[in-house]
Amino acid sequence: MKDLANSYAVTNKTNSPPENAARLEAKDISWRAPRGGKLILSPVSFDLAPGNVLGIVGPNGAGKSTLLRLLYRYLRPETGSVRVDGVDIWSVSARSAARKIAAVLQEQPTDFALTVREIVALGRTPHRTGFAGMAGARDAKIVTSALDRLHLGQFADRHLGTLSGGERQRVMVARALAQEPSLLILDEPTNHLDIRHQLEILALIRDLPLTIVTSLHDLNMAGQVCDDVLLLKNGHPLGFGSPNTVFTESTVSKAFGVNAELERLTPSETNHMTFHL
Repeated sequence: MKDLANSYAVTNKTNSPPENAARLEAKDISWRAPRGGKLILSPVSFDLAPGNVLGIVGPNGAGKSTLLRLLYRYLRPETGSVRVDGVDIWSVSARSAARKIAAVLQEQPTDFALTVREIVALGRTPHRTGFAGMAGARDAKIVTSALDRLHLGQFADRHLGTLSGGERQRVMVARALAQEPSLLILDEPTNHLDIRHQLEILALIRDLPLTIVTSLHDLNMAGQVCDDVLLLKNGHPLGFGSPNTVFTESTVSKAFGVNAELERLTPSETNHMTFHL
């Protein structure tokens, strides 16, 4: 099992970040339910370097999805700001923000009356200008490239509902890549997938030359894939930093209400964690 886990560790990082990857800065962002409702997310701050992968982790109800919605501009923060390459995402238009940020959500529709190619082509919408936003040759080339990157060429003319869960997830990632974002946000990308499809998605996260923020349930997966992790509980941040720094026995036990134990591996490997009631 150790060899399998290590094969999905982050290996694409170099001294120089990918050319199109963004810097993501969250400063004291919080969110409250409408009309003066409950505070769902207390102020959170972090600074993610271009090309790095950030894992958002925590128990159910911790505020993971709320935080992601703030990062991809679905929700506006009550306090603080989200900046991509130094620009507040709420200081620009939704179209401009969509040229920088793409999101793949947890639940995907299965009743699209569109082919896989047509769905992926929707990712070009923020870039289209001119009469009726017509697609051109460059758009077609980018869509084909996204299909090829996700190994979806053989499914291009099929409808989404005929595909498996893992295949549908790849279609949505391809649509996001067609946006040509510099920041990709994934909400529970391995949810409801079998082990093989989980590993395929994790390998994709590892290899994409983008800045990536993803929520994950499996702490050991997060430790293998992510450069940094942010641990939340009840809307409060408990730690931000490298997995080996944040995933301590005491912190994880406190966050999840379990007894967490670390298996001490070699210094070059991410520690493996087990859990007991």
